[in-house]
Amino acid sequence: GLGIFIAGTALVVFWPTFPVFLLALALTMLGKYVFDPSMQAYLGDRVPYQARGRVIAVTEFGWSFSFIIGIPAMGFLIASQGWMGPYPLLLILGILSILSLIWLLPGDGKPSGQRRLLLKNLGAVLTYPPALAGLALALLTSAGNEIINLVFGIWLEDAFGLQIAALGAASAVIGFSELTGEGVSAMVTDRLGKPRAIGIGIVANSCAALMLPLLGTTLAGAVVALFFFYLTFEFTLVSAIPMMTEIMPTARATVMAANISSLSIGRGLGAGLAAQLYVHGLLVNGLMVISLNMLALVALYQLRKRMSQDE
Repeated sequence: GLGIFIAGTALVVFWPTFPVFLLALALTMLGKYVFDPSMQAYLGDRVPYQARGRVIAVTEFGWSFSFIIGIPAMGFLIASQGWMGPYPLLLILGILSILSLIWLLPGDGKPSGQRRLLLKNLGAVLTYPPALAGLALALLTSAGNEIINLVFGIWLEDAFGLQIAALGAASAVIGFSELTGEGVSAMVTDRLGKPRAIGIGIVANSCAALMLPLLGTTLAGAVVALFFFYLTFEFTLVSAIPMMTEIMPTARATVMAANISSLSIGRGLGAGLAAQLYVHGLLVNGLMVISLNMLALVALYQLRKRMSQDE
């Protein structure tokens, strides 16, 4: 995954043209989608389930800090050096990251036992009811989040006349809310139990979705509601990852890759609905989030039920 990311950034550094830039975007995103499930599966193999929630949450801090620190840094580089500005730094950071992994992590060696083919693994995941319920949970919660995520900037501009700089400040608030959600998940998910923590997160996220139009009569209220909406979603998402790592240990990496695919499909579905719903007001978006979250609770219930039967 890091190798693909490095290849993408190197292409832009050495051939800074628009077609290469598009290819680089695809490669860097592909690298992330290879890296994330591999990392989560690696931790799932080595960290006991009882402590996995805290460990996974700590790795998710990287996402929030990249939002809080990385995006302003990239903006500064683009402003001072043009659109190419961030790519040499990203290339250096990618190389340092892969060297750090080589230095810090012990070698795996060859997998023991018979190696399962990709299609066989994927088929096993997609025919296993608990895995399907977990993937539905990811898709539904992700779609709900995107229904707000895609329109909150337009909403703030329409309601309060915020310009780009102010919207950037609001985005920083979201970054801190995600960091807080990850911190809370690190502290309580293992103690509560993963399914219970997810259920609490989904209910709290539904309440936050309803708070958006109710508190959104003032700018301060709108920012507070957004803070809690993103906090509760991030808490739910981060609490779900360790649970997903244990659904099918024999195909752990495949499950985690399918989970990321489900999150992406959910974002796509949410993006398709968001603008159409917003025409009727933010309250309609909030009610749709609540509806999707209720379906996610059904999926969570089915997952727990099926896993209990398998045990």
